[in-house]
Amino acid sequence: MKRNIEVKRKLSIGLLMLFVLLLTAGCGLFKGGQTLEEIDVPKDQTSKETAGEADDTSEEEEGIEVEANDAETVSRELYLLSEEGLVVPQTVELPKTDAVAQQVLEYIVKDGPVTSILPNGFEAVLPAGTQIVGLNLQADGTLIVDLSEEFSKYQPEEEEKIVQAMTYTLTQFDNVDRVTIWINGQEQTEMPVNGMSLKEGYSRTDGINIYHPDGIDLMDSRAVTLYYPTQQNEQFYYVPVTQYVEMDEQKDFQAMVQALLEGPAYDLNLLNVFNPNVSVTENPKVKDGVLHVSFSKEILNDENTSSISDEVMETLVRTLTDKSGIDAISVEVQGVDQVFNEDGVPYTEPVTRDAFVPTGSL
Repeated sequence: MKRNIEVKRKLSIGLLMLFVLLLTAGCGLFKGGQTLEEIDVPKDQTSKETAGEADDTSEEEEGIEVEANDAETVSRELYLLSEEGLVVPQTVELPKTDAVAQQVLEYIVKDGPVTSILPNGFEAVLPAGTQIVGLNLQADGTLIVDLSEEFSKYQPEEEEKIVQAMTYTLTQFDNVDRVTIWINGQEQTEMPVNGMSLKEGYSRTDGINIYHPDGIDLMDSRAVTLYYPTQQNEQFYYVPVTQYVEMDEQKDFQAMVQALLEGPAYDLNLLNVFNPNVSVTENPKVKDGVLHVSFSKEILNDENTSSISDEVMETLVRTLTDKSGIDAISVEVQGVDQVFNEDGVPYTEPVTRDAFVPTGSL
């Protein structure tokens, strides 16, 4: 009996020792097998490392943001050569820069940066390799454009188009009225190949795509630039044409509008967007830079909605605001209180050129 009790006592002691050993080992297991180095890492050091990773990410994000800003673009109007050989404006998106005059010139150089974004059927105008040596804007609005010797390498028949494209591209900026050309620091009184006169420089009043109709009385006429829409495949754009229109000083704007209503008098695939029998009901008047033009109801695209087609409005605005001193156009219709665009939006304010054309200053 005693012997059995002794055996049981020893067995209990053994089991107790075994339990203590297992419990001690278990504490090590609950630590997850961490080394001393891993366990002793200070909490604030871990935080600093994490913060460092966050800082790196922040720097990367800032770098991406800078690149995005560098990729910002702005709309500019470049005058390019169409398949018909006309100098035509095309609105393109160019990278933002402070050197806007130099940029737009570089983008009308053949084989230059414009190559990758040229609209179908168009080509640049300035001779390949032309460099912009310098630009100097005078107080009177004259921009001196100094070009490299490569500018002289063009065909004689390209001469007028080159001057017109340069001038109209640069005079899209409000504070540029006239362009004079220099080559390697020397002022040019005439173009280097065919001798086109440049004594007074060149401005928009000198014309673009100049058309000389037969039978016009030049004594009673003035050269004006009219914008006509045209379409090439899916593309719709406007072509400026300078022609002589019979007029007197008292009715010059009425004569211009009348010429638009009659449509292009030559076969250049240009469109007449006006309805038949439209008439100007009174002589247009200028007040505070706004030209007020009143039409008969035939000007409307839809009499029920009193809407004017967008092409009609753009044709009028592009043409009439091209004149010095005209900042906006107010179109009124006889017997109609309010006119609307094709989307039903009322023309509550005069329409400015920047509604259709990029504008700005150097």
